[in-house]
Amino acid sequence: MSKTKTILSGIQPSGKLHIGNYFGAIRQHIAMQEEGEAFYFIANYHSLTSLSDGEQLRQNTIDVTLDYLALGLDPEKATFFAQSDVPQVTELAWMLGTLCPVSLMEKGVSYKDKIAAGLSPNIGLFTYPILQAADILIYHSDVVPVGEDQKQNIEITRDLAGKFNHMYDGEYLVIPEEHIVKSVAVVPGVDGRKMSKSYDNTINIFAEGKALKKRVMSIQTDSTPLDEPKDPGTCNVFALIKLFADEETQAEIADKYRAGGYGYGHAKKELLGMIKEYFGEARERRRELALDLDYVHDVLREGSKKARERAETVMEPIREVTGIVRHFKHV
Repeated sequence: MSKTKTILSGIQPSGKLHIGNYFGAIRQHIAMQEEGEAFYFIANYHSLTSLSDGEQLRQNTIDVTLDYLALGLDPEKATFFAQSDVPQVTELAWMLGTLCPVSLMEKGVSYKDKIAAGLSPNIGLFTYPILQAADILIYHSDVVPVGEDQKQNIEITRDLAGKFNHMYDGEYLVIPEEHIVKSVAVVPGVDGRKMSKSYDNTINIFAEGKALKKRVMSIQTDSTPLDEPKDPGTCNVFALIKLFADEETQAEIADKYRAGGYGYGHAKKELLGMIKEYFGEARERRRELALDLDYVHDVLREGSKKARERAETVMEPIREVTGIVRHFKHV
């Protein structure tokens, strides 16, 4: 009988979730809860590299949980929990850090990108891939759905797992594989760069009313006059329309671009309508869930319990082989 694969991914609660998060990660997570034993976590330790407001982090953690539940996460099918509720993660991260050459961290593309975006170059940000590796390896994860920009960090995870297994002459850590949906690996923001909270160029999933309209209408375009033909292939608005529209609708709108007489304002209004319709049901579910926060906390509590149990089965033989002796029983 074949082993049920373990699926693992996480998301930072450093701000409101946006459509880049949805198409680049969350939609995959929801679909893959049907394909194996799924563990999805809120990366609240990771968020400390860019967020220092404790009250905001607590609220963001609840908001992310509400968002996932509203978008289709089923706690009966997927284990959903907070990273900080599993102490074995930081325990393993320290051990992996003792095996990781500084040169490997210095090559980190994600680190360089975040510094370029204005984040402070702190040690937490520098060693981010080591904690991420522990997040993945502590559950014996087989498959990790991630965006294209995280591919290097998965390679680092594989490298560290291999080093550990080789050093201690055993298969203590599972070597994971990444799962990337190429067609939506990178979602453009309102300024044309990758949609990211760091760039302040996002369109939030659950934005409504004037706030949503203002954000969509702010998408940057070129200065081609309304009457002239336009190239949909180079337009940020059309790139976002393709995420929401079926192929027939995409073709119809592309023809309007090329025919002329169709302005970017027209395209933005069509995109606005698509966003409202696409997330309409989820928006209503979120409102209902927000009225029962006890349930939301229960989801996190039960998920954390299951995650700790799995992590402990992985960590116990690792402590044994490394000689780490615990003189108390973990509660």
